[in-house]
Order: sequence, then C-alpha cells, then structure tokens
Amino acid sequence: MIKSGKPVLLIFLFFSLTLFSQQKYTLSGTITEASSNETLIGVTIAIPELRTGVTTNEYGFYSITLPAGEYNLQISYIGFQTITQKISLTKNERYNLSLFPKAEQLEEVVVTEDAEKVNIKAPQMSVVTLGTSTIKKIPVVLGEADVIKSILLLPGVTNAGEAASGFNVRGGAADQNLILLDEATIFNSSHLFGLFSVFNPDAIKDVKLFKGGIPSRYGGRLSSVLEIFQKEGNSKTFKMNGGIGAVASRLLAEGPIVKDKSAFLIGGRASYAHLFLPLFNVNNKAYFYDLNTKLNYKINDRNNVFLSAYFGRDLFSINDSFVNTYGNAVVNFRWNHLFSDKLFSNLSLIYSDYFYGLELDFVGFEWDSGILNLNAKYDLKHYINDKLQINYGLNNIYYEFNPGKIVPSNEDSGIVEDQLTKKFANEFAAYIDVQQKITEKLNLGLGLRFSHFIRLGQDELNVYENDNPVIFDPFLLIYEEATPLETIDPGRGGKLASFSNLEPRVTVAYEINPNTSVKASYTRLAQYLHLLSNTSSPTPLDVWAPSGPFIKPQLLDQYALGYFRNFKQGAYSLETEVFYKDIENRIDYIDGANLIANNAIEQVILNGEARAYGWEVLLRKNEGKFKGWLAYTLSKSEQRTPGRIPVIDDGRSNRETGINLGQWYNTPYDKTHDVSVFASYELNKKWSFNSNFVFQTGQPTNFPIGQFEFQGLTVPFFGQRNIERLPNYHRIDLSATLVPKKNIGRKWQSEWVFSVYNLYNRRNAASINFRRNQDTGVNEAVRTSIFGIVPAVTYNFKF
Repeated sequence: MIKSGKPVLLIFLFFSLTLFSQQKYTLSGTITEASSNETLIGVTIAIPELRTGVTTNEYGFYSITLPAGEYNLQISYIGFQTITQKISLTKNERYNLSLFPKAEQLEEVVVTEDAEKVNIKAPQMSVVTLGTSTIKKIPVVLGEADVIKSILLLPGVTNAGEAASGFNVRGGAADQNLILLDEATIFNSSHLFGLFSVFNPDAIKDVKLFKGGIPSRYGGRLSSVLEIFQKEGNSKTFKMNGGIGAVASRLLAEGPIVKDKSAFLIGGRASYAHLFLPLFNVNNKAYFYDLNTKLNYKINDRNNVFLSAYFGRDLFSINDSFVNTYGNAVVNFRWNHLFSDKLFSNLSLIYSDYFYGLELDFVGFEWDSGILNLNAKYDLKHYINDKLQINYGLNNIYYEFNPGKIVPSNEDSGIVEDQLTKKFANEFAAYIDVQQKITEKLNLGLGLRFSHFIRLGQDELNVYENDNPVIFDPFLLIYEEATPLETIDPGRGGKLASFSNLEPRVTVAYEINPNTSVKASYTRLAQYLHLLSNTSSPTPLDVWAPSGPFIKPQLLDQYALGYFRNFKQGAYSLETEVFYKDIENRIDYIDGANLIANNAIEQVILNGEARAYGWEVLLRKNEGKFKGWLAYTLSKSEQRTPGRIPVIDDGRSNRETGINLGQWYNTPYDKTHDVSVFASYELNKKWSFNSNFVFQTGQPTNFPIGQFEFQGLTVPFFGQRNIERLPNYHRIDLSATLVPKKNIGRKWQSEWVFSVYNLYNRRNAASINFRRNQDTGVNEAVRTSIFGIVPAVTYNFKF
C-alpha cells in the first residue's frame, strides 16, 4: 500500500510545484499625463518577454495578469516619452504612472506608438481613432477645427454635401448613428444647419468611430457609434487656451480645485458674424453658442466621481418674423469604482434633452418640440487574466417625445393652442462581451446584447380598420391616409407595444505575422427610434418617433472581412475591408407624405428594407515630417418597399404596387465612389502645412420627367425615385500654421492658422431646381451652391 502510494505522492508534489511555478499576479493601475493628471486613453503597456500587453480603457485604467517573474515594462503613447521600467512581480501590484510630453524631456526616447495606427492583434475591426492633434490640423470651411468634418475624410463616411447636417456611415442614414459625448446621447450634432459641429475641439480628449464589429455595450443604432470623451480638467495648474476665428471664437479654462485631487474644466464657443449684418442693412441673424463643463474628484485610489455637462443653442431668424431655435443639453454624473485589481466599474446617470423651437410672427404662433431621455447605466470590466477579459453591464433609458406644441404668439393671432400627442417609451438592455486570446495568433471577441423596448401609454391613439393606417387605391395605384375609426385614450399607465431582441456580435482576428492580420466580424443590432425625415440631410424640424403599434424596430445584420498590415515598424499602415449590411423594417414614405406637425404620422409610413455593401481602403503614413492618409470607398446603398400582402375586398384583389413599383432604388446617401486624401507636412518649428482633397459621386436626386398644365399653372411630375444624380463633388483645401518664435520663460504660446477652403472655387451643386424662365418661357435648370472659395484666418493661444 505504501509503495503504491509513492507515485500518487510524486504526482501530487509535481502538480504542486507546477502550480507554484505558474503562480500569477495582477499588475494594474492608472496612466495619467504628468502636467495635468489627465487620464490617458489607449496607452500601450507592453511586456516584450511574453509578447503580450494591454491598453488603458476609456478611464485610463489597465490590468494585466502575468506569471511571477522579472519583466521589462514598456509604456508608450503618442506625443509622450516612452517609459521602460524593470519590475519584479511577486505579488499583486498597483502601478500608477504619469507620462511626460516629449518636448519636456528631449534626451529620452521619443514614442513611435500611435493611437491612430492599426492594432494587428485586437479582435476589433471597422474602428477608427482620431487624435485631437490630427483633428486640429485638418483644413475645414471658415477655419474652425471640426470633429464631424474630420471623420468625413475616413473611408465609409460621407454626408449630404456642404452645410449638411449629420453624416452617413457605410450607406446608412444619419439617424442610424449613435453619437455619445461623455456617454450622453447627442440627437443633433450640428451648429448652423451643418456649418459646424457641436463639439468644441479644445475640450475633447478622445474620438473613436465604430463602423462595424460594434461591441455589445453599445446599442440602439444600426450604422455606427461615434464616441467622444471630454477632458477631465487639470488638477496640477491653472491653464487657459482658445482661439479667435473669422466667424466664431472659443475659450477654455481648467485648473485644480484641490491640487492632485480635484479639478474643473469650463469651455465656451460663440459665433458673431451676425453682428456685422446690420452694417449691410441686413436684419437677419444666424449664430450659435455652446458651453462645456466638467468636474472631477478623486475620493481615494479606488473611487473617482465626475460631473460633466454640455449646453448648446442655435438661433436663425429673418427680420424677426421667422425665428428658429434649437440645441442640446446633457448632464452626466459618473462614478468609477475599483472592486479589485481585476474588476473595474462605472456607474453613469445621464440626462439628455434636445429642443426645437419655431416662431412665425407673420402667422402668429410659436412651436416647441423635442425629445428628452433619462439614462442609467452600469458597466463592469473584468480582467480575468492576460488572455481573457469580460465586460458586462445594464442600461435603462426612459424617453419622452414631444412632437410639437403650438401656442399663439400675440393677442391678434387666430391660432388655437394645441399639443400634439406626446409619446413615451422605455428601453432596457443587458450585455456581455468576452475577449479571449485562443492562441498566440488567434483572438476572439464574443458579445451578446439583450434589448427590450416598451412603448408606453399615451393620451390619444387612433384606431384603424384592420389596424392599417395606410390604404392602397387599386384604381389610382396610390397609397392614401386611412381614416381612423375612432380615437381612444389608452392612458399613461399602460403599454401599447413591446419588442425584445437578442443581438449577438462576433469578431475574429488571426495574426499572420507580427505586422499582418486578417479579421472578420458579424454584428446584429436593433434600433427602436426613427428620425422622420424625407430630406437628404436632417434638419432641426425633423421629429424623432419611437417604435410602436404601427412602426416596427429596425434590425441590422452586418458582415465584414478585413486585411490589416503595418509596414516599416508601423511607419505605414494599410486597412482594407469589405462589408455587407442587410436592414429590416427601414421606414419609407408614401408619395406626398406630410411629416411636419403630423399627429398621425403612421398614416404616411410604410415598412421596407435596405441593404448596403462595399469595399474600403485606408492607407496611412504615420511617421516623419510628412504624414497623412488616402481613403477610398466603393459602395452601394439601396432600399425598397414592396407591396404588402394583397387584401381581398368584395371579391376584388387590391394588389399593391409598393413604393417605386417595389423595386430597389438608391438611397439619398448612396455614393458609388468616395476618395479622400489628407496630407500634413512640418517644414520646421515655425511652419507646417495641411491639405485635403475630396471626390465623391454625386448624390441621388429626383428630376422632373415631364409637366402638365392645370388651371394656368405648370405642374412638374417625377419618375422613379432617386434615379438621377447631382454632378460629382470635388474640392481641395489648404492651410498653413505659423508658430511665432517664443521668448524663453514666456508662458503665452500662440499660432496663426491661414486656410483656404475650396481652393479652385468649384461650385459644387447642393441641389438643382427646374423653373420656367420668365423672359423666354423656356424651362431651365438652376444649380444652387453653398460655398465657393472661402479664405479664413484663426488665431489660437494658450497659457
């Protein structure tokens, strides 16, 4: 018995020694900027001996579990000095680090890692990161650095043209983009109807665009997620920076409340071009202003709280008889808590409100509408070991939709006060994301999101025969608004409809060699909100509506396959992807649909389908005095609404034709070819130059194919939808930045930015209208252009 037990004892001892030799410990901490204590997103913490590493999350935290031993820890981030630190890992360690800008320690090795470079190993694709330094270099109209205008230079991203609101990603509509500012939803991202974005570049820390392979912590939109984080404020010293431009200026201040423990940030922008209009006897106004604020407080090493807010307003008026006001207001309270070295959590309580107001003095009424939401979300990041990370959380959003309230603006007004029926909804979601390193070359990302949407009760609801608010006339072959049988009062306490969806996500990355990988992804998404707009570019007048008894949620399946490669140790990078998107329940509108102030919007809407597919290429030069990229997209975006199942009525088959005879037709944002080139050259310490070139296939539109006379009026009629196109769009932009010579010891730093938008004065068509010439009586086409050549000068400063 004793002899037979010896092998068992030896095996036990061997197993114990093996376990001891494989004992692992966790290294974790937060990476900040030394001069401000600002947390840094995407810092690389590498362990060369094990060919592994990790990056800091959106709150600057990292965690990695390693076998016991001695390692050379390498910490690198663009624009900062690299740190190489030898560590002996014999227990769990907290290792917080502060990085110094490279200009402060020239004797150290300059970092060559760049957050904008492609990550070969990560199971993540269709994601682009832009640094604020890059955004500020890109020449734009009127010289204002702009986040939205910058992402339009990326493959797969377009918009409806100059001075157009929103953006389109991979053939999707503008309302299919989730735009987050410090995790709060922004419903309108534009100032002055698209001339500027609502994001102050001085207040921004990180910009990331997800076009596909979207992690399951995000949901509610089909095409993309634009995630923007504001700076947290300098807890070391007080600093200010700003700029004075041709039409707008900005100022930002930040500093400590309690040094190294608490800080504030406050920034504002305002336009002032309207102040000069009275000099030309023009009584019109068009201006915007916005305010960014943030407070942070470090309770201890495991707890941090943040309070951030944004408020913006636009005003446009014509002789004070037409006044349009709109804007966003968001407030977010965040609490970061570290349960352990491996478990990080974030609780967010968010208020978001989008307001639209209209005053028509000559008619005698005021109009107010908007959408409000209250969002509570709790996210946890669990760093199990160096090969496995699990993210999971909950999210609940309550919505209140105000389609519009009209009130008389004066005593003589004949308008009767009226409130369109308010709508209410609640959206709940739970998710889990797993990132698993299967082998040294194979990485896998798995995600699952469960979403549940409830359309809550309201004061009035129309009831239709056969629950059909849209009827088809088989003789005239047109769709018409159905007459309600009655209007009922369901009450606020009930629910009108509910929808549940499982949204799986899968991403696979295979590393061919240290510089090359192939990736594939599948993404399922559900969208329960719809922007009611039948224009190619969203306007502030467009109204958001929730899914419900007559509007189904949109559902997306997206597939993508990509090839990624770094050349010459990352000096150059190549990203190329193909994608296919299939969308169910994309809303379409019957001919002649009236969307403005329509209290029965279901009478003009049909559910259709959409698809988009294409090929994207992004070639970057990441290092040297000359940097930039070439982006090309070849794509197609279509939708169709076939006739519904025929209904038998009195023995007659009402066979429906559908929209556009049930055939596929181009969406308003279909661009076959899209080419963008950005180039930046640093001549010396004083001068740097930047340029853009943009070429796009003209956007689809409708031209009349004939006309008829009716009671002395000439009435045009149109053929199939979006069968024509505007002329191709192209332009070149240039900018030059001059940094004056600095006096030694002087804190004031400044620069001059000289820019020219649309260098060769191309008159790109925003639209083409047809009219009869009053003199000749001949029909003619009239091109409308927004911008020709636009020079601008901006003065930036900081101290």
